[in-house]
Amino acid sequence: MNTSLFRATWFRATVAAVLMLAMLSPARPLQAQQNTAQAPQTQAAPQTQAAPRAQVAPQAPVAAQPPVAAAPPAVAPVQDVPVAPAPSAAPAQAASDASIPPADGGGKALKSTVAALHELSPWSMFLAADIIVKAVMIGLAFASLVTWTVFIAKTIELSVVQARLRAALRKIASARSLAEAQFALGAKGSVLSALLAAAMGEARASAGISSDEGIKERAASSFGEIVRAEGRRIRVGMGLLATIGATSPFVGLFGTVWGIMNSFIGISKSQTTNLAVVAPGIAEALLATAIGLVAAIPAVIIYNHFARVTKAYLELVSRSSGAAARLLSRDLDRTHGGTHSRAAE
Repeated sequence: MNTSLFRATWFRATVAAVLMLAMLSPARPLQAQQNTAQAPQTQAAPQTQAAPRAQVAPQAPVAAQPPVAAAPPAVAPVQDVPVAPAPSAAPAQAASDASIPPADGGGKALKSTVAALHELSPWSMFLAADIIVKAVMIGLAFASLVTWTVFIAKTIELSVVQARLRAALRKIASARSLAEAQFALGAKGSVLSALLAAAMGEARASAGISSDEGIKERAASSFGEIVRAEGRRIRVGMGLLATIGATSPFVGLFGTVWGIMNSFIGISKSQTTNLAVVAPGIAEALLATAIGLVAAIPAVIIYNHFARVTKAYLELVSRSSGAAARLLSRDLDRTHGGTHSRAAE
């Protein structure tokens, strides 16, 4: 009796447990399907900001029934999302067009470049230079002018005196006495005429003196003075050329140093190292050195040229002095020979 009662009770409890499991098992899959349906909607919500979030109505409690296929979740209607227009190529084209200057702008840029180059011409740099640099440039330009003036004057002078002295030496080549040589030269003035006049003056002053050696020695002293005087005269202007050639580079360097000092002072005041600001001042300073070299190089070349030409001319003067000394010696020998012959008679 007790065993049958226990069995009946156990059977009733088992049936009740099965019924409870049957009632609870359909609700769990349905709840999972609802959760999975809501997850994509919540993930898609940030992508479409304009679309409202889908609202899901609360589920009513599910009665105990056999499992039924879950209905698809309700999805809220998606509104039309405004699509941003695709970026067009107009801004890029505008940027590329902006990078290419128009025809008129290119012409203006070219004109400005030409104007900048014109502003850096030597004359404009001279006008923009400091007063000290201007004074240096003017002095060097004057020195260059003096150099070319001396070159032209000395070229003409040396050409004339050389041609005249050569012609005089050819004229007295066949003369036998001082008087004949003076007659052949005529009234034309040259260093040879001065030498012949000094020889004849010494011969007259020594009349009655029987010592020929003393007369020749005194005449040679007079010839030496004339030759040295002619050398000093022909070298006039050569010292100026030497001075210009030696000092012009240093004077130009002084102007350059002064100009660069002013450029650095201007850089410190403007507080910029832009090349457009620095270059004009340095160019103005270097112009002084350029002018100094322009004045010095021709002066040195012209000085060396005149040194050679002057040396050749002084050799001609020495030949003239020797010719006058030979004519004086002949006159002395004739005079003393005639005196001795008359004394013998």
